[in-house]
Amino acid sequence: MPDNLRLHGFNNLTSSLSFNIYDICYAKTEEQRGAYIDYIDELYNAERLTQILKDVTNIIGAHVLNIARQDYEPHGASVTILIAEHELDEPAAQTTPGPGPLPETVVGHLDKSHVTVHSYPESHPDNGISTFRLDIDVSTCGHISPLKALNYLIHSFDSDIVTMDYRVRGFTRDVDGKKLFIDHAITSIQDYLAEDTKQAYQMMDVNVYQDNMFHTKMLLKDFELDNYLFGTSRRDITFEEARDIESRLRKEMLEIFYSRNLD
Repeated sequence: MPDNLRLHGFNNLTSSLSFNIYDICYAKTEEQRGAYIDYIDELYNAERLTQILKDVTNIIGAHVLNIARQDYEPHGASVTILIAEHELDEPAAQTTPGPGPLPETVVGHLDKSHVTVHSYPESHPDNGISTFRLDIDVSTCGHISPLKALNYLIHSFDSDIVTMDYRVRGFTRDVDGKKLFIDHAITSIQDYLAEDTKQAYQMMDVNVYQDNMFHTKMLLKDFELDNYLFGTSRRDITFEEARDIESRLRKEMLEIFYSRNLD
């Protein structure tokens, strides 16, 4: 918020940043697909995701009120953190039983805002493609902005495709009573991305400026087949197999990027 902008009372604007992050791989056999899911499940378990969300909370200048987390069977994890704009008198974070009957849930609560993450590993035997999706939501109000955590989140994961939505809702007033529907200048989410990220990804925007809604999709430019093979390597397959697998992987990535089937 500009230093010379004075508000009447509390800043009632709500800023929400939503991420969908996708990791794609090729796992040919049922055993390899199961091993990939197990690998992802261990790499992005609730404990690690909790630490990432704590880091996000620190980056945006908030304070943890409560954390709830859960590792699911057979796979997947969720973490929710509630946050506050100002430091609290009591300890900043505490672990409490989560909602419902889940026995090992952790939830994090902020007095105005929240940060959540949910993981969705999946695979299908027909084409050998396995996809891991991670959904992250950072919702804040007051002076703290979720955009500060953009680059940290992108660099925290091996992301082939990223879709991001940023929206400012509600309004607040200045001391003269004038309504303010956004408190900072923004033309695109790309304005807040690091230069190395811009160089690494193909990007596309769909923005609705009059409603303060901003949408950006990102597709990794570099494609090295060995980075997408799980349980095998390029040396172990024929040229024809490599070409077929690459075609399947590229089709999967483009379908996710454009949100439609390309058959």
